Amino acid sequence: MLKEFKEFALRGNLIDLAIGVIVGGAFQKIVTSLVNDVIMPPIGMLVGRVDFSDLFLSLDGGHYGSLAEAKKAGAATLNYGQFLNNVLDFLIVAFVIFLVVRQINRLKRKEGKPVTTKECQYCLSTIPLKATRCGHCTSELDEHPVA
Repeated sequence: MLKEFKEFALRGNLIDLAIGVIVGGAFQKIVTSLVNDVIMPPIGMLVGRVDFSDLFLSLDGGHYGSLAEAKKAGAATLNYGQFLNNVLDFLIVAFVIFLVVRQINRLKRKEGKPVTTKECQYCLSTIPLKATRCGHCTSELDEHPVA
């Protein structure tokens, strides 16, 4: 069992997956910063100088000036502004992954196997491409062999 686990762990796909997870984690930090520091502030200004990360609903009925004040007071809050930021994070990551996968699929070459056989025109058996006589029905083929 240990040997099987070692083979599994050292297989190329698992190492590629681990690298992908690490790079994905770092990429998520960049996207979060992009959303919180670059995208949301202008959107907040457009809708009336609102900081989306500070939008919340106090569940205890109290009124707090900011999310930090509510948390400091120990109030239960529904942080819908942070949820909006996280949804935007997700949409950006999903879109970038879509673009990357689309590009990879575009670059991937579908290499077809070279044609090495043909069908006999008389018995429809599969024969080598360069054959001049069918090995199944022994008919002489009218076609000239392909070089």
